Amino acid sequence: MTVLEQPGSSRNKSSLPGPPPDWRPRVDPAPLLPDAEPYRLLGTPAARGLDADLLKRLYAELVRGRRYNAQATALTRQGRLAVYPSSTGQEACQVAAALALEDRDWLFPSYRDTLAAVARGLDPVQALTLLRGDWHTGYDPHRHRIAPLCTPLATQLPHAVGLAHAARLKGDDVVALAMVGDGGTSEGDFHEALNFAAVWQAPAVFLVQNNGFAISVPLAKQSAAPSLAHKAVGYGMPGRLVDGNDAPALHEVLTEAVQRARRGGGPTLIEAITYRIEAHTNADDATRYRTDAEVEAWRAHDPIALLERELTARGLLTDEFAAATQDDAERLAADLRGRMNQDPVLDPMDLFTHVFAEQTSQLRDQAAQLRAELDAEQTPAEEARP
Repeated sequence: MTVLEQPGSSRNKSSLPGPPPDWRPRVDPAPLLPDAEPYRLLGTPAARGLDADLLKRLYAELVRGRRYNAQATALTRQGRLAVYPSSTGQEACQVAAALALEDRDWLFPSYRDTLAAVARGLDPVQALTLLRGDWHTGYDPHRHRIAPLCTPLATQLPHAVGLAHAARLKGDDVVALAMVGDGGTSEGDFHEALNFAAVWQAPAVFLVQNNGFAISVPLAKQSAAPSLAHKAVGYGMPGRLVDGNDAPALHEVLTEAVQRARRGGGPTLIEAITYRIEAHTNADDATRYRTDAEVEAWRAHDPIALLERELTARGLLTDEFAAATQDDAERLAADLRGRMNQDPVLDPMDLFTHVFAEQTSQLRDQAAQLRAELDAEQTPAEEARP
């Protein structure tokens, strides 16, 4: 009850003015709502019309991605990586995101999305440099059109919107695709990014990888929405719900969203239903909050196995193709293993590189202080030599 509706008020409800005529939503909400069930292609009649070359490329990237995840996890156990958030089980999300973009587009990954960067063409060693603790970022973001891997949850999303909006203002034909986990959708950055993107009609695509848990917190304890894709309608953009382990379905939905954004149709929010087979990171004990039976149920919906069944049914998974794909994955793993087992040569002065385009006076002072300390450590060592 408002003040004006209190008993004895000089104005009662019947005499209150109605809202201004422009209060209604700017768009019809119905077309923005996602489907009731995740969109699928594999295992449906529509799969027969899928391009054979695309299916084989997706399969090859999935197999490489699975081997990459296994090798990176092994490097963590060997002490060559400080931490590794595996995307095993989520490879379809990673690969489809990379393949849906053109070279001129930008990818904004989270900390779990190193495979997406590798599938986009980034050197695997450079993709893992941050997780090794060597550099802030192990690659040139502008050269590769891949923003730095983002460890804080969802902070890359406003950056993606800013880049997309700037590109639109400049007339550049560029789309930004931002990846985030289900946990990131509970952050304020998620809200701010989607709200600005929709108001500005920025050419941005948001891919939420709903892998069931924000570390140990299940989705049901952080959101009561029918789906995360339903959040899109509140911002005025389309929401799509898709099976995140169905690589061709996800590739189709992402490609349509990227093309729509490029045509000036504005942003799209896509929720991919997938599962994190391995623990959150090597520092996490997933058995404390989920059962082995749950994990095994999702292994039966493995993205590689789903695609293998389709390729086999169409006679596309020949022995020669399977062997060549596996050999390529092993070469990637061997190269990654060999180079990551070499101790890097690090320069402490790199702490001040690429922080600002032009160093601030404070950074210059700090750099000078560090240089003096390094020189002081070097001088006694040189004097001690015979």
